[in-house]
Amino acid sequence: MMIDGVRLLELDSGTVVIGPAHILTDRAVAEIADGARNPEYGMVMVDPMRPESERYLVAMSAAVQASGLADRIGMSQSSQVVQTKMLDYFFSLRALHGVTFQPIVELSTMELHEYECLFRPQMPQVPSSIASVVAAAIDTERSVELDLFIVHTILDRAGRLEAQAREAGKDPRRFAVNLTPASLLDEGFTAPRIADMVRDAGLSPNRITIECTEQQSVPDLDALKRQVKALRKLGFGFAVDDAGAGYASFALIAALRPSIIKIDREITHGISRDDAKHALVEAFYLFSRRIDARLVAEGIETRADLETLRTIGVDFGQGYLLGKPNAEPQKPRNLNPVKRGAAKAKVAKVTSAAKRSARVPSRA
Repeated sequence: MMIDGVRLLELDSGTVVIGPAHILTDRAVAEIADGARNPEYGMVMVDPMRPESERYLVAMSAAVQASGLADRIGMSQSSQVVQTKMLDYFFSLRALHGVTFQPIVELSTMELHEYECLFRPQMPQVPSSIASVVAAAIDTERSVELDLFIVHTILDRAGRLEAQAREAGKDPRRFAVNLTPASLLDEGFTAPRIADMVRDAGLSPNRITIECTEQQSVPDLDALKRQVKALRKLGFGFAVDDAGAGYASFALIAALRPSIIKIDREITHGISRDDAKHALVEAFYLFSRRIDARLVAEGIETRADLETLRTIGVDFGQGYLLGKPNAEPQKPRNLNPVKRGAAKAKVAKVTSAAKRSARVPSRA
């Protein structure tokens, strides 16, 4: 079946059809496949962002994978090969990726504390979340390369925004940036080098919190402890993310001595109606005071959960109730703060009860 404006390339394993998207509709491709007595086909868009020398080869490979013929003609791919190609595609779109800013709020006053910088990949041909990109980078041992790119992108964006804020006479803001332990242990991310990156972007280390997102075991805990100490000496805040999610244990947090502990959203979500979650956050509260750290509760979405966390004494909060991620830093929602006296009384009551329940009776 011939169609004007469409090219056919006959290969030993099948036929490649190339043409404009408005001509090669699903119906037209199905008719071509049926006419060729080959009901198995895959259709993909050619990515114009790729170099011309490789865009059609990549598209053809993707179409073969989509058709289900890959195993039959010897083009099956291991998951690592697929992840490598996804990362190559990710890096080819450097100019498209974005950064959003989500407010972290001081719960006693409901005033802004800082913004977490969230990297947002834009991959039209392979819709992916930042979590899947990070997982691919870890599996292919490219997490440091990924973090370098993300950190430079975030600092550049935050630096431009702060320059605009200074020109408008506004006070400097705080920002939190995520890094994996693998990157924090790499020579490209020594504390002085991170400080240089921050200053080169027009920012100050004492306005930056480094969040350690642990998604794999820490290969050298002593080295990571030294890195954290060096970062804090230069003025950086340091947070351990996902506390309570299975990644960040009490032992790890105690070893690193962070300035901030971020409680995973799976624990804070629904805490107002879950006694076990309530008790766990109380334990984190007491633990944080012992190591001179402060708590951030992630994933706050209801007023009931917000009030419960305030009552326990959690310092900061983050979540859609307080403010969604935005391409431009926005003020948190205007929610009425708890009166300071009442809040302190509630916290004192809860803390006292928690301390009593934690006491171990002495033996005679």
